[in-house]
Amino acid sequence: MARKDISMTEEEVAAFLGESRNIEVATLGPDGWPHVAPMWYSMRNGLVAFRSFTKSQKIVNLQRDPRLTLLAEDGKAYEELRGIMIKGEAELVDDPVVVLELYGELAARYPMVGEEPVALDDDALEAAFGRFAPKNTAVIVHPTTTVSWDHTKLAGAY
Repeated sequence: MARKDISMTEEEVAAFLGESRNIEVATLGPDGWPHVAPMWYSMRNGLVAFRSFTKSQKIVNLQRDPRLTLLAEDGKAYEELRGIMIKGEAELVDDPVVVLELYGELAARYPMVGEEPVALDDDALEAAFGRFAPKNTAVIVHPTTTVSWDHTKLAGAY
């Protein structure tokens, strides 16, 4: 008997990425070994986007080789495991205006300014993150392969 399909639909993938908090980002280091780091992210036109300091290892790696893999997952017990793995290519954007916009999206989703997420107007955004934007690179992930799993669809039948 074939195993039940536990992949997520496109709508389920979008909902899962919308509710997940962190994404693991794997890039290829100069020695060929994976470099993995957790990142906060935003969804931009259906694509995962994050930012990091331009001198960070992940950005240096992506400048050399734009391939990356992302992982978002949750669940503690086997029957609760859900996740999405995205293999893709990084579009690197060093325009401070775009980076600042991404900072705004992240601040609205994560507690970057205070204890709660907050939508910032242009002046508050510039005051909080304007000095950092020129030192950062935005990464927009263009997927080549997306794999998903949702063990709740097994309904206890492994």
